[in-house]
Amino acid sequence: MPGFGLTMGLTLTWLSVIILIPLAALFLKTFELSLDQFWGIVTSRRTLNALKISFGLSFAAACVNLVMGTIIVWALVRYRFPGRRLFDAIVDIPFALPTAVAGVALTQLFAQKGWLGAPLAELGIKVAFTPIGIFIAMIFIGIPFVVRTVQPVLIDLDPEIEEAAASLGANRWHTVFRVILPSLIPALLTGFALAFARAIGEYGSVIFIAGNLPNVSEIAPLLIVIRLSEFRYADATAIAVVMLVASFLIIFLINRLQRWAQARIPVH
Repeated sequence: MPGFGLTMGLTLTWLSVIILIPLAALFLKTFELSLDQFWGIVTSRRTLNALKISFGLSFAAACVNLVMGTIIVWALVRYRFPGRRLFDAIVDIPFALPTAVAGVALTQLFAQKGWLGAPLAELGIKVAFTPIGIFIAMIFIGIPFVVRTVQPVLIDLDPEIEEAAASLGANRWHTVFRVILPSLIPALLTGFALAFARAIGEYGSVIFIAGNLPNVSEIAPLLIVIRLSEFRYADATAIAVVMLVASFLIIFLINRLQRWAQARIPVH
């Protein structure tokens, strides 16, 4: 294969400089701690609550984005309506908007006197400065990942397949769940994994609306920043290592599911 050696060499060099060396530095810093110190940090009540909030709300937000993102893709691809291109462009706003600006905007919107926060407060639902606010911010930053991952796959799905299913007697629900959805599952899982990964590491758009109360609405990335500001670098890297390993295992599992689903797609 001509050029394989040079290409692989450049690939490994670039991956090492950009990803592997910084990650190695993270683990090396953690080795300054004894095993008991490491265990004490990662199992402290504050750390466990921060990890639970980050991973739990990220998973819930990714699930919501999976459903709502699929509906948005379906509307954008299958229907023609006035303003469709405008709505299509709006989907990308969370990509381009600075995360801190998004956080301020969401906080103003869902504060107790905000446009959406005020009616919700009358119903007894407080959003800003609670875990619900974190959840909404994670949905906001994650939705484009599902839409932009699934959209090209649905565009490429041949409409003749649906017509063939209908001609064979399948109703609309059978066509969607037995013909269309299986073809979209790998892309859906990829979009879910991307939205989930982005939400776990999100910081800027979350801290403004979270309230940042320890053990209540404090996310793990914020706890890492707090430890860094206290010059407790090893403590910060210990929490980061736990997040890194947990995130890698979850995304690896999702990728395996994606490959399994890809292998089960019937060849048309």
